[in-house]
Amino acid sequence: MAVTKEEGPRFKTIQKFKAGYAPATFSQYESTRTGMRVVVVDQQGPKLYGYFALATEIHDDSGAPHTLEHLCFMGSKSYKYKGVLDKLATRAYSTTNAWTATDHTAYTLETAGWDGFAQILPVYLEHVILPTLTDSGCITEVHHVDGTGHDAGVVYSEMQAVQNTQSELMDLRARRLMYPEGIGFRYETGGMMEALRNLTADRIRQFHRDMYQPKNLCLVLIGAVDHQNMLEILDRFEDTIIDDIPPPDAPFQRPWTESKQAPPLERTIVDKITFPEEDESAGEISIGFLGPDCTDHKLTTALDILLSYLAGSAVTVLENTLVEKEQLCSMVWYQSDVRPSMAIWFILTGVETGKLETVERRFFEVLHETASKPLDMDYLSECRKRFSRQIKYNTEGSANFFADTVIQDHLFGNRDGSDLRTLESLKVIDDLGEWDDGQWRSFMRRWLLDAHHISVIGVPSAEMSKKLNSEEKARVVAQKERLGEDGLRKMQERLDAAKAENDKEIPKSLFQQFKVPGTESIHFIPTTTARSGLARNMGRLDNDIQRIVDREASDLPLFIHFEHIPSNFVAVTLVMSTSPVPVHLKPLLSLYVMNFFATPVMRGGKRIEFEDATVELEGDTVGYTFEPGPSNSELLQVRFQVEPEKYETAIKWIKTYLFDSIFDETRLKASLAKMLADIPEEKRSGSQMLRAVDSMIHFSPLSSSRARNTLSKALYLKRLSRLLEEEPKRVLSDLETVRKSLCHFSNFRVLVVSNIEKLPNPVSAWQSLTSGLNTSEPLRPLDKVKDVISDKGRSLGGNSYIVPIQAIDSSYALFTSKGLDSYWHPKLPALMVATSYLDAVEGPMWAAVRGNGLAYGTSFLRSVEAGWFSFSIYRSPDAFKAFQAAREQVEGFANGSQDFDELALEGAISSIVMSFADTQPTMGSAAACSFVDQVVTALGKGYKDDMLKKVRTVKVEEIQEVMREVVLPVFKPETTDFVLTCAPIMQERLLTDFEQAGFKPKVEPLASFYDDYGLAGKEGEDDMDEDEGEDEEGGLEDGDEDEADQDE
Repeated sequence: MAVTKEEGPRFKTIQKFKAGYAPATFSQYESTRTGMRVVVVDQQGPKLYGYFALATEIHDDSGAPHTLEHLCFMGSKSYKYKGVLDKLATRAYSTTNAWTATDHTAYTLETAGWDGFAQILPVYLEHVILPTLTDSGCITEVHHVDGTGHDAGVVYSEMQAVQNTQSELMDLRARRLMYPEGIGFRYETGGMMEALRNLTADRIRQFHRDMYQPKNLCLVLIGAVDHQNMLEILDRFEDTIIDDIPPPDAPFQRPWTESKQAPPLERTIVDKITFPEEDESAGEISIGFLGPDCTDHKLTTALDILLSYLAGSAVTVLENTLVEKEQLCSMVWYQSDVRPSMAIWFILTGVETGKLETVERRFFEVLHETASKPLDMDYLSECRKRFSRQIKYNTEGSANFFADTVIQDHLFGNRDGSDLRTLESLKVIDDLGEWDDGQWRSFMRRWLLDAHHISVIGVPSAEMSKKLNSEEKARVVAQKERLGEDGLRKMQERLDAAKAENDKEIPKSLFQQFKVPGTESIHFIPTTTARSGLARNMGRLDNDIQRIVDREASDLPLFIHFEHIPSNFVAVTLVMSTSPVPVHLKPLLSLYVMNFFATPVMRGGKRIEFEDATVELEGDTVGYTFEPGPSNSELLQVRFQVEPEKYETAIKWIKTYLFDSIFDETRLKASLAKMLADIPEEKRSGSQMLRAVDSMIHFSPLSSSRARNTLSKALYLKRLSRLLEEEPKRVLSDLETVRKSLCHFSNFRVLVVSNIEKLPNPVSAWQSLTSGLNTSEPLRPLDKVKDVISDKGRSLGGNSYIVPIQAIDSSYALFTSKGLDSYWHPKLPALMVATSYLDAVEGPMWAAVRGNGLAYGTSFLRSVEAGWFSFSIYRSPDAFKAFQAAREQVEGFANGSQDFDELALEGAISSIVMSFADTQPTMGSAAACSFVDQVVTALGKGYKDDMLKKVRTVKVEEIQEVMREVVLPVFKPETTDFVLTCAPIMQERLLTDFEQAGFKPKVEPLASFYDDYGLAGKEGEDDMDEDEGEDEEGGLEDGDEDEADQDE
């Protein structure tokens, strides 16, 4: 309802409607003064989600959109202090963030409860519309040269980490080919490093004036919103900005829709690009087309369905032919980017380098073969129906499901709201059921076969790695020489002055204007637990759902945990421990998991090929996975999402795949080929390899997650592939051993999440699984992480490794020391407050590290299950400087030389409240949390409530104590281990700096952490990576094969 003042209504209602397929109501408003738009999606849950989206278009690679996104957090007209927004948000149970896409910038506000959201909303919007945009903020946040002659800055560090990666290089080249000069989709809005080094604050300010106008802004609010209060807040906010913004009636060219449009592709282009990578065995192919108008909802929906038909699963034509049968790549995946003319992309990963061009041609041969004969209309119809089911399920399973669609409507949709209105129903999907084979093939020919395309072939190059490193070294040397000693001194003085200006203390009186909101408006989603079979041993429950379960009068002993929620679907999870699998076969779990649903099965004495089984499985389900978890990487879980009438069918499928699947040589070879093809790409990630190396050191071979990580797979799977060729019966026998180790009654725990009141036979339906099993076996205890820790993981201190990786241009680090090992440890509440205080946005770590451009981010991590405490550094131009700055902060708090800020401590506690809301934003996630708390971690359903009470009573003295006893040791050489991955150019400097700080790091290649788990290579055969060679000291140190552990 519009707000009425003396001037009349300030916001008009454009439309309101309810989605017919989801628990969501849409309301669209527009300001009559400024043109600012608001779309509210009302739905229940503890969190509010805000997305403040602006269409942003630029025709250069300066990075102005991205840098402006960062600078908006540095202060505003009324709140001229860096960090004030985030400090206020933290106290109000809120978190802020932002992203810059090619076509828009979005600022996010996530809050537990409406009261906190309403408090922060006008402050946040002022930062967006009237930011300070100071020179000093630009120096620290965007780019600077420090006193040593090296480049840094938050945005610079971020782009340094991605600019020369395979994905970024290929994406940029593809867009350069698809879009000509003057079309905004062509450019790198994040900023190229060479452009960021020359970007000025004036250029950023001009971009803000051009794009950041209220008429170009849409607020998307999702959750339990107080509409009247919201409109009053926005009305008052507009009063405060009206004199500072361009006249609302001034001419304004709407980005994208009123700009020059991308012309159709005039010709097909196939181009090659190299990317830095020591492992030159596999590359990638990106293929792009221009598609239909994004506002033609029938055609864009048809596109979604057709792409799903072509490459949506292992049985679709492109995946099945190129990946499963011909094994030419590890995956074919697709995406469609919403543009005025949709951009359609196919990505072929893990392609053997020597076959890249052949595979690109083969892709089109398969497309032409498909269109030359009738399509499988039954399967296409099932793709359409499944698409509809998945939308309905995702509206329940994702609290912010509608956000992207509403933002896209703001960017490209009609201003009268007619395009947004298409969210009212799924009728367009039903209408496409009328299309016949001819219409679908005509559609496919128009947009794919008869259309010009661009193909980018990505070729790995070890030489490019060396070239980039030598060029960067030479550039830095030249920069130092150009600046000279005096220039370097001035650069440091300039940086120090900027830091001093940015870090001016915020008056406490400003914070005191904003009281910490109450928690009354935070509505956590209730679930009701019931238990059946062996689950009853956890305690008998007295509630209506338990009585429904009890009335079924089943004597089935299977452990079944029910969570009742008002859902239209059923989520079924079967959980297994992996400890029964013999240690030497643990790495086989990765193949077992990969092959689980991609294999033939036996049913009724008849073999059903995997394609037929998968088509049937897709028809019966919304989704299905086999993956680690829940909440413990030593466990595995089979998960199904189905409609209630398919509940018993899902259980039968679980039984089929657990006990009646066939280990088929052809299918296993296909799965192995995909996994091996993915390994080079996995090894290009600095953060992923950081975790992988840490896992190899700190977990033992008993750990299944260690056995499944890249550094275990790299050598083991190569040898397994050979063994499958030479001794297939041995591999099949080993897989049977893995199956029998996992699949027995005593190793099964079941979670059922649904509306139990409407679920037929909730208990007895499981008889199809337990039939024929020995149900007298006692229930095995669930695996515990602490049981698979290595000797090094139990005696932390003195194990430090620097691992250079050619494919990255940044550095990542993980420091691990002894932590608290119990959820009931009396010091845990104080530690939670301490880490929340340190990690707060614009808190001590943020100010010391990110605020000075030393890293994109840092965080403290607690692993109570393992008894570890860790500190991580993410995307740093110099991980040692980031470590040093963080250590100084912690030392100050630990020794009392730095005082705790009382208001920031309030914010730390509010952040803990928010973190609990983060774990259960939807009905399904609340139910999953209840299962984890009761069954996996055995904390009990009320644990979080009890912990919230405890953290509110923590005293400063207790925080200081855990700073000394738990946090500070993670920075000391004698009590911490660290792993650091970095660009080779950084290796020497980092080694020297950490040695001078008292550490004794070893520089090791990734290959030195490989583990073959006793699967020997062929005599005389070199199966180590070509890029890394065989390390003479080889693998782990003596004895480590009995002690290294797994991923957290």
